[in-house]
Amino acid sequence: MTDRGRAKQILRRLESLYPDAGCSLDFENPFQLLVATILSAQCTDERVNKVTPALFRRCPGPAEMASLEQSELEDLIRSTGFFRNKAKSLHGSARMLVDEFDGRVPESMEDLIRLPGVARKTANVVLGSAYGRNEGVVVDTHVRRLAGRMGLSGAGSPEKVEEDLMGLFPKQDWTFLAHALIQHGRRVCVARRPKCDKCGVEKLCPRAGV
Repeated sequence: MTDRGRAKQILRRLESLYPDAGCSLDFENPFQLLVATILSAQCTDERVNKVTPALFRRCPGPAEMASLEQSELEDLIRSTGFFRNKAKSLHGSARMLVDEFDGRVPESMEDLIRLPGVARKTANVVLGSAYGRNEGVVVDTHVRRLAGRMGLSGAGSPEKVEEDLMGLFPKQDWTFLAHALIQHGRRVCVARRPKCDKCGVEKLCPRAGV
């Protein structure tokens, strides 16, 4: 079986296992998703979802966030960790959105990665889940680990893993693929002791039982 053939079968299994796989961050618009994704660095989505309701009540849009005192913003996001750096990124992104994009989150990778605190992973999240655009594959710790275990990529860097996955899977499936792999990584193919006996992808995985 070719690599693409096995990738196709893995995708079909993931579709049957996680038909409703989607973003686990709570958001109502692209700005909220951008903010939540920045906050999710080194933090669980569950924690971010507990922090953002109060944050979005205080800052419903980039104009309000840009005008907020840094110290108040830090207090609002403190429990997400690395709150000073995150507050600086949020402030800078909000100001740029107001000054250069009329308060709207841009819809291109090129513009998104210009925002402070936004790299390709965050941009992929926003483009895929807020705008429905498959520009790349979100590679977080789960996707990177599962890509290696499933023999989809032997690369070490997230950028190369993304490149490998983009070469194996159809573009229209990139956003779903990341969401499904993340769910599978959280529920079954966990880092320390993968639950191979409960895995619906076991027969296609070269590391099954390892």
